[in-house]
Amino acid sequence: MGKLMPLFCLVYFTLCSSPLFTSSLTLHSDIQVLRVVKRCIDPNSIPPNSYLSSWHFILDPCEATGGQFLGVLCSDPLDQSPSRITAIDLDGAGYEGFITSEIGNLTELTFINLSKNNFRGPIPQSISNLKKLTRLSLSNNFFTGGIPLGLNRLKKLESLDISFNKLSGTIHSNIGGLRGLTFLSLSNNGFTGRIPDLSGLWQLKTLDLSRNQLYGSLPYFPISLRTLVLSHNILSGRLTPLIILKNLRVLDVSNNRLSGAITRDFFTFPKMTRLNVSNNHFKLLEIIRFGVQGAQLQVLDAQRNQLRGHLPVNLVTVQNLTTIDLSYNQFFGHIPEEYGARVGAWRTLYLDHNYLLGRLPAEFIKRPDIIKGSLSNNCLQCPDNIPLCTGGQRKISECQEHRHQ
Repeated sequence: MGKLMPLFCLVYFTLCSSPLFTSSLTLHSDIQVLRVVKRCIDPNSIPPNSYLSSWHFILDPCEATGGQFLGVLCSDPLDQSPSRITAIDLDGAGYEGFITSEIGNLTELTFINLSKNNFRGPIPQSISNLKKLTRLSLSNNFFTGGIPLGLNRLKKLESLDISFNKLSGTIHSNIGGLRGLTFLSLSNNGFTGRIPDLSGLWQLKTLDLSRNQLYGSLPYFPISLRTLVLSHNILSGRLTPLIILKNLRVLDVSNNRLSGAITRDFFTFPKMTRLNVSNNHFKLLEIIRFGVQGAQLQVLDAQRNQLRGHLPVNLVTVQNLTTIDLSYNQFFGHIPEEYGARVGAWRTLYLDHNYLLGRLPAEFIKRPDIIKGSLSNNCLQCPDNIPLCTGGQRKISECQEHRHQ
């Protein structure tokens, strides 16, 4: 009996000092928030087999397996504390409803994705409570109102996408406090006013402010940018603030009211592949002569400006160019013979609606099916059997008069 007592005490101590369950359950308040999240969505908009249809609260969200509580991720605490909700990643099933302000109580969230649905109403101010959030994607919904003012408190935020909504108001300068951002898209909304100083976002790689109602001159942007899209706004002034963005791969400032020169600087950016300056008021296109290791530019779109003078011969030295659109400008004179040598490398060439004269380079006629585009509405000697010539030409007198204006 004396030998059994130590063994009994050991078993008793183990049972009394250890929990009966080895796994942690979800924090009760987190479960309650998930309930409210689902209640704020029209049940008729929740299709069978969608993520939200798998949220059955007879189960614990963080203990669910298989096809239950899809789109929910949880923490896995090392101690016996409750699990917390760390991510809500819904599918784009067309859910209709609102975001509850109680979402701000899920303070361990690092990831929210509600994109490609039909959420409406304002973005709750309480989202600014989610200090651990690294990614917030609310794109392709019907959110209204402005950007929550407290959003700048989300210092760990790396990606913010609220594009394709019905948001309005100005872009407040405090967004420049989100210094961890690498991706920022506010495109396809109704934002107005000037673009604030965002140069402090030193890690930002992608910025898309397109299709808003932003006006005024261009500010300075972070030099880390690789993609900058500002198209379809009411921006004016010169491109000068952009010439320091040497890391750019894609620049799109189309459909604005920008003016002055498209300077040679943009063709010297070592990684630039796409440049779209179309539908503006530019009058000068500067292209220097490049060597074998010259510009990486593949696509140049400068249509619908007020570019004037002879076509730039140095375009042929931009070795990687495949697509060129200089249509709807005021270029005059002959098409340089050097352009013919680029047939094949140049797959698309639009020079229509200018004031060009004379014969085509011989290669345009010898290899008519290799290059696509248009030379119509000039004063060229353009054979009818050449696809590039489809659309007819102006009267020669129009081009002669324009040259002397």
